[in-house]
Amino acid sequence: MRNFHDDIQTILVTETELNRITFRIAEEIDRDYAESEHLVLLCILKGSLIFTSDLMKKLTIPSEVDFMKVSSYGSGTVSSGNVNIVLDIMRKDLPDCDILVIEDIVDSGRTLSYLVDYLRLKGAKSVKTCALLDKPSRRVVNFQPDYIGMEIPDEFVVGYGLDYDERYRNLPFVGVLKPEVYEK
Repeated sequence: MRNFHDDIQTILVTETELNRITFRIAEEIDRDYAESEHLVLLCILKGSLIFTSDLMKKLTIPSEVDFMKVSSYGSGTVSSGNVNIVLDIMRKDLPDCDILVIEDIVDSGRTLSYLVDYLRLKGAKSVKTCALLDKPSRRVVNFQPDYIGMEIPDEFVVGYGLDYDERYRNLPFVGVLKPEVYEK
């Protein structure tokens, strides 16, 4: 049986650091949404599932969770540049909702930028974004998440929900994947 840990070049964000990050962001959200009557955490599947779950547990204010699944990657490790909605949010109460889009990582910025515009057009009361990881060096559109866990270098990372070919999501840390794994 192959051990996924052997495919990791280095651990970039430890489990302890991830816990600290989610606590810090939860405190910021608690403060900023203290007056919200209808906060909805919009988890972008599949990558942000673990981050959203951990973040929800640390919030002290009422919130709901909902899901969207979008795709901007073809095969491999490079974004296609197109955003495709695979699973849409379907809420009749969207005009009453403060939507906080939860994403695992921001590279080009295309996906979150598109989703913010899309949700506003659908009639959401407000839309903000939260990303666990940010790679500003890869940005191709003018976009800045409202909440950021941490900036990281331009490395291919996996773990804590992030994957390569649907693998490595279950790692309890964020690690840099060895290039020989994805450059085959």
